[in-house]
Amino acid sequence: MKEYIKMQNVNYEIKGREILKNINLSLNGKKVTSLIGPNGSGKTTLGKLATGIYKCSSGKIKLDNQYISKLELSEIGEKIGYLFQNPDKQIFTPTVYEELAFSLKYKGIEKKEIDRRIDYILEVFNMEHMKKATTFFLSRGEKQRLALAAVVINNPEYLVLDEPTTGLDTHRKEKLSILIESLRGKIGVLLISHDIKFIEKHSDRILEMKEGRLKND
Repeated sequence: MKEYIKMQNVNYEIKGREILKNINLSLNGKKVTSLIGPNGSGKTTLGKLATGIYKCSSGKIKLDNQYISKLELSEIGEKIGYLFQNPDKQIFTPTVYEELAFSLKYKGIEKKEIDRRIDYILEVFNMEHMKKATTFFLSRGEKQRLALAAVVINNPEYLVLDEPTTGLDTHRKEKLSILIESLRGKIGVLLISHDIKFIEKHSDRILEMKEGRLKND
């Protein structure tokens, strides 16, 4: 197994309340792993720990064989992309084009290459008509697609997708299915979702959480 994320005896608590308890987990860098469980079981917290958004209270986390505590957020962002459950927390620029271009400009990529990548990702997500659209007026489903496109455009080595089907109709969900299948075997994906049919369709492995612990694998 190509181990990309490894958690060793990881605990996370906030204000004295235990959210995650003694998590030991290895995630394959080329497989789709799904994380299921009731609301409040710790799924989103685990995803945010894996991407460095949260810091564990105790234990160790490795990302691509490096301790995540020793990496800058920018270094983590080069390796792993995170899709927030609520796209409004992720989108912060006024237009679709600017949202997709922001991280690429930060990396110093030339405008010609930025435009090429944006045109390609807009085609993949069937968003060509939205290139100049104002993000404020997008629907929930459109914002979800834009947020995911902004993550994928950076070519991450691993993706954490938190409830990616929320707000998507059947057609858009099928588009997302095609995208996930196109990534299969190329990068790893941690899919956090309540959408059991979607999970069963795409998962190589399903993990179940309950009350902050991993219960089934």
